[in-house]
Amino acid sequence: MKTKSGSRLRIPVTHGLKDLYAMDMHLAYQAACAEQFNVISFSRLAAAVSVVRFALTRHKTKIPDAITTLDIAVNTLQTVRTRGDATGVWEITENERPGVLNGIEMAEHCIGTLHVALLEQTAQLLLQQLYGEQSTSPENLQPQSLS
Repeated sequence: MKTKSGSRLRIPVTHGLKDLYAMDMHLAYQAACAEQFNVISFSRLAAAVSVVRFALTRHKTKIPDAITTLDIAVNTLQTVRTRGDATGVWEITENERPGVLNGIEMAEHCIGTLHVALLEQTAQLLLQQLYGEQSTSPENLQPQSLS
């Protein structure tokens, strides 16, 4: 959506959207801690953390340690995915939990600095990359026009 001047409208992330992201992350994490984790819970957690992480990169965040903390969580979740795909057992081990929980907390802390269109564009670009429609690395993702 564009304003009369032609610039993109920047709608801030509301508490409701922030709560949805937090629920996706925390409920999945709680499921993992309660040994109720599955591929669906994993997917919701990984998607939320990844979208916030790469949106912060595109936004050129100045929040100290945000990218580093989220990278640790994303890398840990990649390990969980590899293990889950290979064994069919979806779990976040005791040793992996602190890094994932720190990432969830950082994502919650940072999401309010972003805007809705940036989150949507980042999610769309990550899906395109996941399904092989785009071969660039997430750091080099370019927004597509939403008009």
